[in-house]
Amino acid sequence: MYTSEEILQKVNAYLAQLSYNRHPASLYIPVQYVLSMGGKRIRPTLMLLAYNLYKEDVDHILMNAIALETYHNYTLLHDDLMDNADIRRGQMTVHKKWNANTAILSGDSMLVLAYERMAKCDDSYLRPVLDLFTETALEIGEGQQYDIDFETRNDVSEDEYIEMIRLKTSVLLACALKIGAILADAPEPDQKNLYLFGERLGLAFQLQDDYLDVYGNPDIFGKRIGGDIFSNKKTYMLINALNRANSEQRKELDHWIQVKETDRTEKVEAVTRLYNEIGIDQLALKKIDYYFEDSKQYLDAVNLPDSRKQILANYAQRLMHRNY
Repeated sequence: MYTSEEILQKVNAYLAQLSYNRHPASLYIPVQYVLSMGGKRIRPTLMLLAYNLYKEDVDHILMNAIALETYHNYTLLHDDLMDNADIRRGQMTVHKKWNANTAILSGDSMLVLAYERMAKCDDSYLRPVLDLFTETALEIGEGQQYDIDFETRNDVSEDEYIEMIRLKTSVLLACALKIGAILADAPEPDQKNLYLFGERLGLAFQLQDDYLDVYGNPDIFGKRIGGDIFSNKKTYMLINALNRANSEQRKELDHWIQVKETDRTEKVEAVTRLYNEIGIDQLALKKIDYYFEDSKQYLDAVNLPDSRKQILANYAQRLMHRNY
């Protein structure tokens, strides 16, 4: 079996040798830029690790794994545009480096490229793979719309938020693991359990992202800290702060949410102080741990020796220790 580090090397090497021989070049240069910006390559790595549970020839599905990385980066490109984000992985976002029109059009091309790359699997797997990939893509769009809808609400419940991040983030990790299992001819119960493992892991991962946006190290996290606070994004942190604040804390939170012109640093520091007073930091850490521990039951249920699953288990563990 391959280690996760060896899998990552394969993914990066494969990405680096991909050529874009279509024209105009100005459409594809941003695509190459986005895919060369680095990142942990979590989704293709998960797909290949799941495949490697059953089969050794992981090179055989590298193009399909790259399809997921292409799709994921397409969503980030458009997310950055919608959020008007300046930095992604320590570098300028596409709409800042070029312009909004380029971000939209190159992002659309990345979506098509993702489907083209995913379709390059053996014909016998084409229908189940594309069905799952398409359902996942639709769910991610639904999650993004919920996220947008939440912007105008101050009564979002924790359950609503968890469902939103399940759709927006978790299902793609789950999809990666299940497609890897499908392509490896894994038994259907194993496919299902790997999907559920990825789904719960994805919830923990996104909640950790919320936490790191407030408490992370920007040099490690790859983007400016406090962006969610400054933009009033309805995260697990803000939703629970609004629901748990006393009258005085709620009044101050409402002030910072409603204020139109303010110093970013001042707002981020003030809201972070309120989070600390209310205990949101510890609440978030407990929720992250809950979903991560819950995910383990589904990997345990995969009908393979524990020794065979250890590399995947260790990789998941490392994902949950990014910066705290």
